[in-house]
Amino acid sequence: MEILINILIAVPLIIGVVFTLVTAVGLLRFPDPYTRAHAASKSATVGVLGILVSVFLHFWLVEDHFNPRILLGIAFLFITAPVGGHMMARAAYFAGVKPTSLTVKDELKEDIERQSGQH
Repeated sequence: MEILINILIAVPLIIGVVFTLVTAVGLLRFPDPYTRAHAASKSATVGVLGILVSVFLHFWLVEDHFNPRILLGIAFLFITAPVGGHMMARAAYFAGVKPTSLTVKDELKEDIERQSGQH
């Protein structure tokens, strides 16, 4: 039974570490703030989720202590991290940060032009 518990704890931990590593690589390799925000908000959320799930399972199954605060932390992370990444990318856009030359389409610019034409 102890081996199964260790596997249940190790698998989300390994997944979390891998996704956190992918986040670090994405932050270093991606060319502009918009793609970096995508890497930071998506894969970092899954990475931290895996680590927090492992911590929760460890305390619950090994230490026999059910900690709902960790579950609240997971819920708070899922609510705030993607919204924070979106808001940082939007702020960079309105501050005039140009996307990379590899960007194919600027849908926000089209929406802004369409809305300004309606008023």
